[in-house]
Amino acid sequence: MRDGGRIAAAIDVLTDVLNRHQPVKSAARDWGKRARYAGSKDRAFVSGLVLDALRKKNSIAHAMGSDEPRALILGALAHAWSWDIMRIDGAMDEEHAPSKLTLEERERLVLAPDVTAAPHVSGDYPDWMEPMMERVFGEEKVVEAQAMSVRADVDIRVNTLKVSAEKAGGPMRSAHAVESPLLKNAYHIPARDPSEREASLESIPAYSKGWVEVQDAGSQIAAAASNAKPGDQVLDYCAGGGGKTLAMAAMMGGKGQIHAYDIDGRRLSALIPRLKRSGAHNVQLAHPSEPDAVEALKGQMDIVFVDAPCTGTGTWRRRPDAKWRLKDKQLAKRMEEQTEILEAASQFVKSGGRLVYATCSFLIEEDEDRVAAFLAEHPDFAEESAADAAIASGLLTDEGAAKVKAGAKGGKSVRLTPRTAGTDGFFFAVMRKTR
Repeated sequence: MRDGGRIAAAIDVLTDVLNRHQPVKSAARDWGKRARYAGSKDRAFVSGLVLDALRKKNSIAHAMGSDEPRALILGALAHAWSWDIMRIDGAMDEEHAPSKLTLEERERLVLAPDVTAAPHVSGDYPDWMEPMMERVFGEEKVVEAQAMSVRADVDIRVNTLKVSAEKAGGPMRSAHAVESPLLKNAYHIPARDPSEREASLESIPAYSKGWVEVQDAGSQIAAAASNAKPGDQVLDYCAGGGGKTLAMAAMMGGKGQIHAYDIDGRRLSALIPRLKRSGAHNVQLAHPSEPDAVEALKGQMDIVFVDAPCTGTGTWRRRPDAKWRLKDKQLAKRMEEQTEILEAASQFVKSGGRLVYATCSFLIEEDEDRVAAFLAEHPDFAEESAADAAIASGLLTDEGAAKVKAGAKGGKSVRLTPRTAGTDGFFFAVMRKTR
C-alpha cells in the first residue's frame, strides 16, 4: 500500500473507534480482515497513526478546528509525525487516498501549537478530569499529561529462575534492547517510529524458553516493593494475568509459596502457560470457584499483594482509546471496589505481615485516598516506606532507587509517571499489620 491508501484506512479505523466505540485493536483487526492485501508494515502504519491521533486527540482537534476522524488523522501526520505539508499533499494525490486537502486544512496543518489553549487541550486529557489533574500534579499537570501522550517504551524482565541477566543479554541485544537504567534484571527497548512495526518478542527463542517476560518497569518496581524473600508465604490477591506473581516468584527463588487469586477465573487461567514457561514451581492457583482454598489462608500470609482494579490512567500511553472512554461514574465504581478489595485482602495478613497496595493509576482518589481510608478503619495496620521496601529488594539500580525516592516526595507511598521515571503511571504503598 502507498501512503494515501494507508491514510484512508486509518480514517476508516478511527471512525470505527470513535463512532462505534470499538477498541483500537478490534477496529484494526476488523480492517485487516477486510484488507487482505495489507502487509505487516501497512498494518503498523495504520494502527500507529490511529493510536497517535488518539494520544493527542484534544490538541489535534483544537489545531484542526474539528474532531472528525479525517481531521484527527491529518492532524496526527503533521503534529505527531511531523510530516510537512508537501508530503501530506503528495500522499493525498495518490490512488486510493482520501479526497484532496481543502484550503482550510492546508492552513491549519501548518499552524504552530496554540500556547494559550486550555490545560486539558494542551495536555490531551478529558476536560472533566481537570480537578483531579490539578490535585495530583498542580502546575505540572500539562507537562505530566503530555508525557502520557507519546508512544511507550518496552520493558523486559529477565526471569532469574532460568537465566542470569548477563546470559540473557545476547538475545536481548539482538532484539535491539539495552540494559534497563532502573532495574538490574531487566532490559529496555526505546519506542520506535510509530509508523514502523514493533518487533515481536514472542517470536525469539529466549521468550519461548521462559528467559524473559514483557513487563513495564513501573510494574516491576511495584512488585519489588513486596520485598518477597525465599520462604515467604505470599498471596497475590488480584493476580490477573500473573505478571507480578511471576516477578515475586523469581524474587523468592522458588522457595516458599505464592497463592495467585483473582475473581475472574478466565484471567487466572491465562497464567497457567506462563507458569509452565517460567519454571516457577512454588505458585498455587486459588481459583474463585474453590473459595474454601482461599479461606484457609486467612491470617497466614507474610505478604498480601493487591494490584487493584483501577481506571488504568497510568497506561494511557499504551491504551489511548481508554482515556476517552473513561467517565466519572467508572472512577466512582473503581474506588468502591478498591475499598472492598483492601478490606477483604487485609484479612489474609498475619501479625507482622505486610499488605502492599498498587494501582496503574496516577489519581489520588484511587491511590492515597484509598490507603488513608483503609488505615483510618484499621488501626492495627501502619504505613511504611514503600520506597525503602522496593530498594531493599536489591533489584533497583542506583538510578532506579533515586527515581523511586523522588516518587515518594517525602511521603511513604510512591507514584511513578512517564515524565518522572520513564515508566507507566504506577502507585504503590506498603502497610504492616502491627498486631
